[in-house]
Amino acid sequence: MFVRIDHLMICVPDLAAGIEQYRNLGFSMHAGGVHPGKGTHNAIAFNRDDYIELLALHDRTEYEQASATMRRDDGALPAFLAAGGGIRYIIVQSDALEADIAAMRARGVEVSDALPGARRTLQGLELRWKAAVLGPANPLPMFFIEHLTPIEARRTQLPGAGPHPNGVTGIERAYVVTPDANATAATYAKVLGMPQPPLTKGTVIMSDMAVFQIGPNGIGIAQPYADGPAADALARRGPGPFQALYRTASMGAAARWIQAHGLPPLPRATRNTGEQAMLAPPELAGGAYIGLVGPE
Repeated sequence: MFVRIDHLMICVPDLAAGIEQYRNLGFSMHAGGVHPGKGTHNAIAFNRDDYIELLALHDRTEYEQASATMRRDDGALPAFLAAGGGIRYIIVQSDALEADIAAMRARGVEVSDALPGARRTLQGLELRWKAAVLGPANPLPMFFIEHLTPIEARRTQLPGAGPHPNGVTGIERAYVVTPDANATAATYAKVLGMPQPPLTKGTVIMSDMAVFQIGPNGIGIAQPYADGPAADALARRGPGPFQALYRTASMGAAARWIQAHGLPPLPRATRNTGEQAMLAPPELAGGAYIGLVGPE
């Protein structure tokens, strides 16, 4: 079954610059390694049970050769990066990927077999997983993963896998903007095998949204009703993932770290839960909106 959001893939034009941006926001971000034969490399920041991935081109020629045979990638990464980058995929973790693939196919969802994946870290550790990608009939910015390397072993690839200076413990929600929340949510419901949630009003992103709860995390399908982050993202980049909301143990600690690293105070707003959230804009976060929520 699908158990949680495993991670978000945030594609950045320059990996070193992206690492610096996320460190300035208080994430313990470290270079991860090269994806053999795929022309990309990444950086990782581990949370308690999930992580953040920054991904960039490492070898464009190798990437272009690989993209012709990779079902997950249509060769559009360079154009995505040229437009500023941002969240490209939401990766959902499965604890039984073949069973989830069979269930999706029974619902009429076009999805690949479980495909093997691997990456060698800078420390020489080989990480292994299997993943499944959606076919052209279900063009969602999402794929599915089952890790073959336990998280305890994966954490050893980084010299400092946490805690983060900003107090973040994990992702709370990822948001996908669309001009039609009901129609888009219906597609997600079919793919995920979940009931379609009713629309609620999001007061920070100024959107009507349908939130799919996958274990401790949510995927929010957002349709803007007023100017705000979602409307900006829709106008600037079109439909797709645009924001991640992370839970922190201390908003105050996060704010102090961010200001100590030369960034302006992040704007705050009140969620429909009554909690305060602050939001880093795309120019400070590799093309994505990055939100923090939690106690002072």
